[in-house]
Amino acid sequence: MVRERESQQQQVSYTVEQLVAVNPYNPDILTDLENYVNEQVSSQTYSLDANLCLLRLYQFEPERMSIPIVVRILIKALMAMPAPDFNLCLFLIPEQVQMEEQFKTLIVLSHYLETARFRQFWDEAGKNRSVLEVVPGFEQAIQAYAIHVLSLTYQKVPRPVLAEAINIEGLSLDKFLEYQVANSGWALEKGHGRSQLIVLPRNEYNHPELKKNTVDSIPFEHVTRIFPILS
Repeated sequence: MVRERESQQQQVSYTVEQLVAVNPYNPDILTDLENYVNEQVSSQTYSLDANLCLLRLYQFEPERMSIPIVVRILIKALMAMPAPDFNLCLFLIPEQVQMEEQFKTLIVLSHYLETARFRQFWDEAGKNRSVLEVVPGFEQAIQAYAIHVLSLTYQKVPRPVLAEAINIEGLSLDKFLEYQVANSGWALEKGHGRSQLIVLPRNEYNHPELKKNTVDSIPFEHVTRIFPILS
């Protein structure tokens, strides 16, 4: 029974992607695409192409636009940073819709992330949990993005800087650091006084001398393997 259900879910996923590829401007697939957004939320998967297709269809069928679905699309796009998905999606949303409070909140959150103002981001996110908590994994995705940004800037991160960026402190941060040291190549050092420094893995950005030996850009996936012990 479980295998049958999994098979059906895989078939639905394949069918939606096929519909998007073959006839992306067919309004008959609008409901399928909305259901697919909900499936992405529940399964913690992501399809930018399908979501952009749905937003384009809403442009042709504005009376059928579902605000909750659009909110979920934008939240998923935020979770995809550093990819520019949020702005790609926002471009397809009518300006009058963007003026609604929940959309203005998401735009502000996007700005904070783009400018690496993580403390302001977490403060604003905390005030709007009811909007964000509809999409599982949001907090973990943003924490992974914050670590990605830090890895482009720092060789060694002061503990308070890391704590602010990922919004974790105290014993929870100790547990998180233990996991990263054991699994992600991080190291810990003592700084001046009683402060702690986190040594991040070397890459061509925090160690420019490596750039001449590196063909590809920094892989983002190595910072996404986080928080299984906190979930």
